[in-house]
Amino acid sequence: MNIQEFVDKFKILSKKFNEIKNHLNMEKNNKTLNDLENKTLDNNFWNNPNESNLILKKIKNLKKEIEFYNNIDNQYNYILMHIDEFDDNYKLDQSTIKELLDFSLLVDQLEIKMLLNEPDDQKNVILTIHPGAGGTESQDWVSMLYRMYVRWIDDNNCKYKILNYQDGDDAGIKDVSIEIKGNYIFGQLKCERGVHRLIRISPFDSNSKRHTSFAAVFVDPIVEDNLSVVITDNDIKIDTFRASGAGGQHVNKTDSAVRIKHIPSGIVVQCQNQRSQLKNKNTAIKMLKSKLYQLEKDQKEVKKDITNKDKKDIAWGSQIRTYTFHPYNLVKDHRTNFEISDVNSVMDGNINKFIRNYLLSNMENKS
Repeated sequence: MNIQEFVDKFKILSKKFNEIKNHLNMEKNNKTLNDLENKTLDNNFWNNPNESNLILKKIKNLKKEIEFYNNIDNQYNYILMHIDEFDDNYKLDQSTIKELLDFSLLVDQLEIKMLLNEPDDQKNVILTIHPGAGGTESQDWVSMLYRMYVRWIDDNNCKYKILNYQDGDDAGIKDVSIEIKGNYIFGQLKCERGVHRLIRISPFDSNSKRHTSFAAVFVDPIVEDNLSVVITDNDIKIDTFRASGAGGQHVNKTDSAVRIKHIPSGIVVQCQNQRSQLKNKNTAIKMLKSKLYQLEKDQKEVKKDITNKDKKDIAWGSQIRTYTFHPYNLVKDHRTNFEISDVNSVMDGNINKFIRNYLLSNMENKS
């Protein structure tokens, strides 16, 4: 990259950044943060622990937002300062180019956050991946998707905890659920809900034939304690069973794993990662509440959108995205027609461009 290319790219990013700034109200965020922090100084602040914890959570999220914006603003001014030093004898070094590339990524992330204005977008999520028909092939595809999302979680400074993990019969993963915590997680990952299709030369086929595999990804917002999702004893059936796979002597020798079926909706959740049956049951109830909350949201949708499409069979024709490894390399989102040829980069967790395009497309459809 030469100096002129650097300047031209920065001008484009600068214009985009300033347009986004005009839509943001950082003064309002700072005022809201100040008001919330003043509430914590009240002597009666802890009289209502649930409300107090919600306020503390809002403070934490606002601080993250403000810090994130300040980092981008500082990066912008830093590059601007360097450009002022450019002359005919200036040598563009790799560190300055990296600053520009980092700024570009931050601006894209800021744009995504600007598009997240739905009530549940700030919620944490439970992400579950199920294999479709195909046995080992589909279970291996689940393990690839699981790795992709874990990479995305790490790259976006989020935290996760495995709630349920079952190894595949011969390879891969039969079922996995993870709790993901971070800033605007549901807003970012809601576009991942649906069927994901893989086309590749199978490593399990001795004839090296091309195979198509499917896996379904479910993303449910975690229900806060103050939201009432009523689950009565008559509505659920609880089964306990012996956990499979690694997990220690206690896990494999007692019926610590818990499976809960919600009879009215038919939703089934299970958890087997804890040694305690009670802990597994509490986690399963948490998973069930999140799914019931999302189900209620789906039923309120007037138009058929992605929330309805998620309920299709995990098979041909219902996919939201296709990952092609053979005979060419391409990842295509069928809802937005956005595609990337660098499949390996996507499988390493670089899915923010798909998220951004989905959110932009969703905003255009609503408007």
